[in-house]
Amino acid sequence: MLELQSVTKSYGGSKALDGLSLSVGPGEIVGIFGENGAGKTTLMKCILGLVPHGGQVTLDGAPITRKNVERLAFATCEHSFFPNLTPAAHAAFCREQYPRFREKRFRALMDFFQLPEGRALRGFSTGQKNQFEVILALSQGADYILMDEPFAGNDVFNREDFYKVLLGILEPGETVLLSTHLLEEVGGFISRAVLLRRGRLLDDVSAMDLDERGEKLLDYVKRSYSYQADRVSRALSELTGEEGEP
Repeated sequence: MLELQSVTKSYGGSKALDGLSLSVGPGEIVGIFGENGAGKTTLMKCILGLVPHGGQVTLDGAPITRKNVERLAFATCEHSFFPNLTPAAHAAFCREQYPRFREKRFRALMDFFQLPEGRALRGFSTGQKNQFEVILALSQGADYILMDEPFAGNDVFNREDFYKVLLGILEPGETVLLSTHLLEEVGGFISRAVLLRRGRLLDDVSAMDLDERGEKLLDYVKRSYSYQADRVSRALSELTGEEGEP
């Protein structure tokens, strides 16, 4: 069980996380949603211990240290790989660093994305770099896999196929925390939706509850954030009116 208790993080006097408490159990696929600046990326960095923070983050009751951090993996659109190394060199490095490195999964995902193993990553496209970032996270052998906007730069066909592949390869005890703005695409993929707003927990609902209510993920998120459907037409009306004035 991954648990956050009253986690707080501030940047320059502004709170990115404001007393956030959250629990995530084994085998869940959790979507982390929110507006820009809601605290999604900061949440993941606090879990991983990449930034100092208040409150507690524990894994099966123990603080996250060098002894258990290998149970966590991170795929970030900011990239965490070594750009001058090849995928083959990364695989060799991971075999040494992670005893549970999933060699078969690494090879299968490299084939799926058709990525060259002998070319330095600096020569990859943005989409290919993000694909490789995800491959590394999924192959590390971690129990909890954190993904922060991992599909940026990938076309819709790659993304749709990857969701299907991911559901097929995840083992029952593997847990995914996924931060993304692609709500319509992940609605049938996640098992739970966590909504953040200004660093606080706005709502937390299971996909089963949404199904029972007959509500789609995108509609649920819009309702939770009190989205104003007429905001575009009002803005255009105001702008058109200003331009027509003498």
